[in-house]
Amino acid sequence: MFLWSAAYSHAGSTTLSVTATVLSKSVCKFDSKNSTLNFGALDPGNPGNVTANISIGFVCRGSSPVAAFVVAEDGGLYGSGPNANRMRHASVFTEYLPYSLTLNPSSGTAPKNAPQTLTISGAVRGSDYQNAAAGAYSDTVVISLLP
Repeated sequence: MFLWSAAYSHAGSTTLSVTATVLSKSVCKFDSKNSTLNFGALDPGNPGNVTANISIGFVCRGSSPVAAFVVAEDGGLYGSGPNANRMRHASVFTEYLPYSLTLNPSSGTAPKNAPQTLTISGAVRGSDYQNAAAGAYSDTVVISLLP
């Protein structure tokens, strides 16, 4: 044993990186890249709660016959914290209009290759726009469908 270690003690060495990628059993994707949730014209003279809805199709593929998924939103460009989405005024950059989003379903399972629908519901409270500056407000929210 001593001879073997002495014979190889002067040999060079190298580092071998070992990697692998395991493909997801569920690969879910939206049918479209862009959608719009429009609350329309909000009348501060008659400030009622306003809701808007949009449906977005998606499909899950992959090696599994039933795909598991989770849907999440990033809070938008002007969010002020968790579940505190805000639209910003187009020209008065210090003015914001709060709104809420609900994603349905927010998680679940779907048969492979079966069309599914995500419904996004939004709400703006009348008390939030009753004294808001007049003009257009907007935000951009990234909706993620995982995996």
